Order: sequence, then C-alpha cells, then structure tokens
Amino acid sequence: MPLIAQLLSVILLTCLSVGARGEKLRIVTEPWAPYVYEQGGQNLGLDYETTAIVFKRLGIEVEWQFLPWKRCLSMLETGQADGALDIFHSAERDATLLYPSEPLSDVEFVMFYANDRPHPFTTLEQLKGLTIGTSPGYLYSPDFSRSQLFTREPAPTHEANFGKLVRGRIDLLITDRRVGQHLLDELNIRDLITENPTVISRQSQFLAVRRNAGMDLLVQRFGAELKRFKREPAYAELSARYGAAPVDSASLRDATVGGKTVEQQESSAQ
Repeated sequence: MPLIAQLLSVILLTCLSVGARGEKLRIVTEPWAPYVYEQGGQNLGLDYETTAIVFKRLGIEVEWQFLPWKRCLSMLETGQADGALDIFHSAERDATLLYPSEPLSDVEFVMFYANDRPHPFTTLEQLKGLTIGTSPGYLYSPDFSRSQLFTREPAPTHEANFGKLVRGRIDLLITDRRVGQHLLDELNIRDLITENPTVISRQSQFLAVRRNAGMDLLVQRFGAELKRFKREPAYAELSARYGAAPVDSASLRDATVGGKTVEQQESSAQ
C-alpha cells in the first residue's frame, strides 16, 4: 500500500476511535495538586492545563473524570476509560497502554514527619518499627513494599494521610514533594510538618491511552504537540505559575535510596 494511503487509513482509524461516533475521549485521573485538581468547579493544574491545551490544538474533545486512583485503574482495565492522566510508565502495562515519547512532568517521592515526633532518615533501614502512610492504588518499589522493618498503612486521600500524621496515627507519610508542599499550605499545617529531604524515587508521569484502533497515531500526535508546546513561552509561564522545573530525563536516572524506585501508578484496583 502506498505511504499516503497508509497514513490516510491510520488517520481514519483515529477518527473512528475518538470522534466519528460523536464520542469524547474519556480521560480519568486522581486529584494530584498542583499537577491536576479541581477548585471552585474549575479543573486546574500544570499537567491538566498542559494536556487540555494540547488536545485543543489537536481538535480532540475530552471528557474528564476525577476519581480515586484505584477506580481510575479499574476503569482503564475494563474499558470504561480511554486513558489516564499522570500515570507512570511500566513495562508491565505496555501490553495494554500506549505512552507518548514526551512526559508531562516529573515527580520526586519523599517522606514527611510531624515536628513533635521527628523521624529524619537517609536509608529505609532507619525506619524500623515505624508506620508509614501510603496511598491505595499505588505500587511502591519491592524494597519498600515488602520490607518487614516498618508498617505501611493506607489512607483514602492525601489529605487524610496528613491528618493522620498530625494526630500521631502514623509516623511518616510518602508522597510527591510538590504535592506534599501544596498540601502543607492548603491544610494550613506548614508549622506542624517537615519534609525529609531524602528522595525515595524520581519518575516521569504521562498521559497514557488504551491500545485501541488508531490510538498509536493519537499518541504520536500528542507527544509531538506536547514537545512543541513545551518550547513556547506559554508553557514557561504555566510552569512558573505552578512552581515547576523543566522535566530533566537524565535526573530520573540518578541514584535514589538504595538505588530503588517508588512507582505511583501501577497497582491493580483489587
């Protein structure tokens, strides 16, 4: 088949998959400020606004749903959602999900502790006997998840985790650095909580879509337009508004605690 005919066929498949039947692309995500969140009935956040701009440029309408992350993963698995915003890349999910070559942002997972019960550390071995607040639907690295040195205790929301930390029900909690810093101000507890500087992991987060007809071209177009947008002053202004630094892929290969990683977005919903 001539190259032009092949391209036209792929474009047609893309249209059929996301628009020809009058359907919007269904994207799910968990509130994850300052990357994506709702405020006053408005969707906001660095990654949400970046994604919305890119989709608008591509002429693709999107239906957004903000849900707990376990529910997001369940909807992806059952086909109730076409894609997820701010998901980590995983080789295990390559069989079902497509990822653009360009990430939306990168995260650094750290731990926070209460000032009246300080637990500073540099290695996971120093957490022996402690209880660490985690988030349901998040799969952490094997050394963290399987360690018998400390206890992992999930909470339904990031806000609930910080509440448990303030009340002394957990000793530390793990979350992204900027998410944690945002919540310290949002919950007005900055004078009560300290961020431990040791980085547990660094990871890029993406928009990923299910492997359906034509989605491979959609992912290519999204990645190319995202990369183009990141070079524009508008993206620099957006990043500055949310206090974001440019994604540095090389930094994601730097050593972290024990050379291990913490992965946010790869747990099943069960």
